[in-house]
Amino acid sequence: MKKPISTDQAPGAIGPYSQAVDAGDFIYTSGQLGLNPQTGEFGADVQEQTRLSLSNVKAILEAAGTTMDNVVKTTVFLKDMNDFVPVNEVYSTFFTQPYPARSAVEVARLPKDALVEIEVIARK
Repeated sequence: MKKPISTDQAPGAIGPYSQAVDAGDFIYTSGQLGLNPQTGEFGADVQEQTRLSLSNVKAILEAAGTTMDNVVKTTVFLKDMNDFVPVNEVYSTFFTQPYPARSAVEVARLPKDALVEIEVIARK
């Protein structure tokens, strides 16, 4: 059984998908861009986009009844792997030990030409 999760505290889906899905013991978020949910505007740089992306993830998890402390896996998609260090600086402010497992990959292009997109899997 799966249940869609939705909140207006994060940008709405721009296609036929849910912001997140409750799949029993786990919440799976869709990739979140660094968009301000009120204005729809991107953050000015990769650090601000990372902060907004993770803030959107946090809002979705809260709507699902869980928190960032319960994140077990993240995937970070970067437009440019040279942004790895500045992204890590912001990323580290959202998580505490034990840190979730993570993958970080450079991709050819992200939706809306974003600089970063982050998805997570969290326990309920």
